[in-house]
Amino acid sequence: MDLHLKNKVIIVTGGARGIGKSIAKALVDEGAVSVIVDKSAESIKTMPDSSQRSHFYQADLTSPEACKEIIDDVIDEFGHIDGIVNNAGNNDGIGLEKGTPETFIKSLTSNAGHFYYMVHYALPSLKARHGSIVNIGSKTSITGQGGTSGYVAAKGAILALTREWAVELLPYSIRVNAVIPAEVATPLYDSWLKTFADPQEKLKQVSRKIPLENRLTKPEEIADTVLFLLSDRSSHTTGQWLFVDGGYTHLDRSIS
Repeated sequence: MDLHLKNKVIIVTGGARGIGKSIAKALVDEGAVSVIVDKSAESIKTMPDSSQRSHFYQADLTSPEACKEIIDDVIDEFGHIDGIVNNAGNNDGIGLEKGTPETFIKSLTSNAGHFYYMVHYALPSLKARHGSIVNIGSKTSITGQGGTSGYVAAKGAILALTREWAVELLPYSIRVNAVIPAEVATPLYDSWLKTFADPQEKLKQVSRKIPLENRLTKPEEIADTVLFLLSDRSSHTTGQWLFVDGGYTHLDRSIS
């Protein structure tokens, strides 16, 4: 199916690693211009050069000024922005008992602030292009996790902003949706598994709780849904939360 994304300019935050990297690659495969924004220069260096259709910016997204500079630079280079995938985030473990008010606010800002900054500064171009916004959430905002109040609160805010922006941006035909992953097979997830005495046994324990095929979600499966939501193939879909998690968030609570 042609997603009609050829030559569309799409920004992907946190696009040099994990889920973001898969989204950026899928965009290039569809003929889009993938604008990757990531704080890690080393990660950006490992990205393949895909016929000059991937463009890289290193930035600290916790800074509103840095986000504005990125948006200005992208518009200067390409003339417009067709879509934004807000993906960057870090489960930083700022809990209730072991956190502090200061670290909680810092976690909220670092995990949700740039979603607002990037869209705010890109809005004039998105309005002109009837663009699309996809926010990457987390099942933790639905299920809870324990010990990570800042991250979970930020991800909850992101889902609320998805609905809020979908309403506010209706007059401009800008669609806003969220994709909610659960257990995804990324290098970061693999690093987490290695913190256990028996990583393979831990993986088996997690996989058994995922109803569909008892396996982790592939990053490419997240990317496929994101691209559909960016494209005009989903032209009447807005304000939605789409769970791409093998049924983990809902089904396991009733069938296991």
